[in-house]
Amino acid sequence: MNPPPTRSTVDAASTGAVGLHAAEVAARVAAGHVNAFTADTSRTWWSIVRANVFTLFNAIVFGCFAALLVLGRWQDALFGFAAIFNTLVGCFQEVRAKVALDRLALLHAPHARVRRDGVEAEIEPGGVVLDDLLVLRVGDQVAADAVVIEDSGLEVDESMLTGEADAVDKDPGDEVLSGSIVVAGHGIARTVRVGAASYANRFAHEARRFRLAHSELRRSVNRILAWVAWGIGPLALLVTNAQVQIHGGWRHALRSDGWRIAAVDSIAVITAMIPLGLVLLTSIAFAVGAARLARDKVLVQELPAVEGLARVDVVCLDKTGTLTHGDIAFDAEHPLDTRSAPGWRAALAWFGAVPDANATARSLATAYPDTVTRTAGREIPFSSARKWSAVTIEGLPGTWVLGAPGLVVPDSAYRTVPWGGNAAADGEATLAAAVHELASTGHRTLLLAHSDVALTAGHVDGERLPSMLHPVALLTLRERVREDAASTLAYFARQGVAVKIISGDDHETVAAIARQVGVDDGTGCDARTLPVDPAALADAVDARIVFGRVTPEQKKAMVIALQSRGHTVAMTGDGINDALAIKQADIGIAMDSGSAATKAVARIVLLDGRFAHLPYVVDEGRRVIANIERVSVLFLTKTVYAAVIGVLFGVLVVQIPFLPRQLSITDGLTIGIPAFFLALLPDARRCRPGFLRRTLSLAVPAGTVIGIGMTVLALIGRGAWQLPMSQTRTAATMLVAILGLWVLILVSLPITWLKSFIAAAMTAGCLLIWWLPFTAWFFQLEPLSTELLALVAVIAVAGTVLIGFVFMVHRLWVRRTDAHG
Repeated sequence: MNPPPTRSTVDAASTGAVGLHAAEVAARVAAGHVNAFTADTSRTWWSIVRANVFTLFNAIVFGCFAALLVLGRWQDALFGFAAIFNTLVGCFQEVRAKVALDRLALLHAPHARVRRDGVEAEIEPGGVVLDDLLVLRVGDQVAADAVVIEDSGLEVDESMLTGEADAVDKDPGDEVLSGSIVVAGHGIARTVRVGAASYANRFAHEARRFRLAHSELRRSVNRILAWVAWGIGPLALLVTNAQVQIHGGWRHALRSDGWRIAAVDSIAVITAMIPLGLVLLTSIAFAVGAARLARDKVLVQELPAVEGLARVDVVCLDKTGTLTHGDIAFDAEHPLDTRSAPGWRAALAWFGAVPDANATARSLATAYPDTVTRTAGREIPFSSARKWSAVTIEGLPGTWVLGAPGLVVPDSAYRTVPWGGNAAADGEATLAAAVHELASTGHRTLLLAHSDVALTAGHVDGERLPSMLHPVALLTLRERVREDAASTLAYFARQGVAVKIISGDDHETVAAIARQVGVDDGTGCDARTLPVDPAALADAVDARIVFGRVTPEQKKAMVIALQSRGHTVAMTGDGINDALAIKQADIGIAMDSGSAATKAVARIVLLDGRFAHLPYVVDEGRRVIANIERVSVLFLTKTVYAAVIGVLFGVLVVQIPFLPRQLSITDGLTIGIPAFFLALLPDARRCRPGFLRRTLSLAVPAGTVIGIGMTVLALIGRGAWQLPMSQTRTAATMLVAILGLWVLILVSLPITWLKSFIAAAMTAGCLLIWWLPFTAWFFQLEPLSTELLALVAVIAVAGTVLIGFVFMVHRLWVRRTDAHG
């Protein structure tokens, strides 16, 4: 057995700057010192089997199944075969969805950069071994615990692991934890813990681990199962005792064969109470929904997220990469005071060519090609929190600063310096006015500034700008708006979903882009003016739509503020600065073109980056919610009438009027088979909270009507008319089939041709079972006397009227609730 991955005992010098050699990598792989990586985009194989097989209700059902086989009553054990089939179908559907999702996740998984034999290479995170040299750049997620051996302004965000939101400076000798994010600078680190021993893998709450999103459906179904679990034990004792008393009491029943009949009757009620198919169909609906979305290039990393987006009432969007394509292109240069800063174009060439340049800086490379390789001296790398970077460059004296205009130069200069570079004359446009005008047209702006003062260690350590900075040139960049952005936002507006556009860019630039996609919020809101107080922030975020100059921490705070007002929030983004907000949101959505860190914490990833997929995701979620609510009424109606029969027949000491095999008819043809097809039909109705309340308000009265109808039938048939038990059982089966089909028709409203076909097919199936001699013999169905048929008809008509009235009142109540909700 290979030893488990452990902490490195090799010092930094032993690996050298070239990294591990091929033989050293092979030795570590053979020893098991690898960064074992398990795809977390879906449930594990074991969790699928455990969830579908090893459940309390499966234990009860298969226990009853085994008891009937021991008693030689295999005909009455059909429910067991159905349960086995349901379990296999559930496993198959979830396994198929898992395979599809894992395959997509593998194709779109992030990579780790390592240096081996002096050559940098990209490999899968699972290919990292102990003592590997990780090459870390902005946006990377650290693949394994490591110690920094080289750095250039390296900062990491450990908030997903430690909860601390501030970026942490990392110097040589410092440890970087797996799961943390590089937010500034670059560096090289040697892995010291890999695989199960790494920090991220030791904690269940780390960001990349599969976890269930909030799901009202799952929570409601689990509550129902808990209630049934608590009630089934006492009810089983009550029913069993009553059936034994019918056969002469415990002593006589145990001495005769009466206990066998009592056991079969008791099992009929016990198994009828368990809504096994409801759990199965909920899992299948989620899995099928995720698989459907996967075919449309949407990767669902947590199955309940299919439901989650359908419940969202606020969508927060990052502009870049969401409303726009994200590929920033250079537009134009606007020189300000270039005479005092010779070599300014060479400085811009350096910013565009640096290996760790972000997309904004890289856009300069085409306009300012790097013809001369220059070495940087001291450097303060770009940070999304600071929104600027500074550097001293060999051969270009002084300090060069590139960043957001309002943050690079002092406010006094920003508002007074004209295009000419001296104090502004009366009526002459200032730098601030120029930025304002350009931003209003949707352009992004960068300011290059220069100081004759070189960066010192104090500047770098304190992340401070040097003094005597003056503007050199204003640069404009442009973004292409996505063709589908306007139609997608219009869809959300029609659905009553509020949209918040949140960006780190200038608020006027963001507002201009927003106007191009049909969202008008004036000049937008400068996030630097937002209050810190959570209540005041919630008011401000509720009141406005477009926000600019938003820091990563503010994005997260804005999501929290919206959630504090009862909103269900989705956050969409692609940059590292979106990761905190995406993690906090109820549903996080990332673009595949985004950073590895952002995709790691998102619950949904748009693999082709098309924002237009979101309406389809919403519709898929609505389909799942509406259909599960529909079919849950079928299952819970049976649970309720089984409980009512158990209580009434137990108290009145009346023999149960059906066999388990006879219940299999109604289980299959009025619940199980139609529910499977109904759960997969399209249905884009808006979802509403209160799933459990609405479901039970239908199932409880409908099930009670059926249970009381069965009791009346049994009391008259066996008590007043002294009919044979076989006649009473046939009549009871017929009554349950009629009322069950009626409930099926009502929950299928509004009727479509496909729903009509399902209802007609199930009705034909019931008639066929009664008509065919073999099935009638197998299910012990007999021709009924005219009197008994009339009794069944009277009770069935009364039941259909009462159940129809319940559905009518329920529909009016739902409409009234929605109107006031």
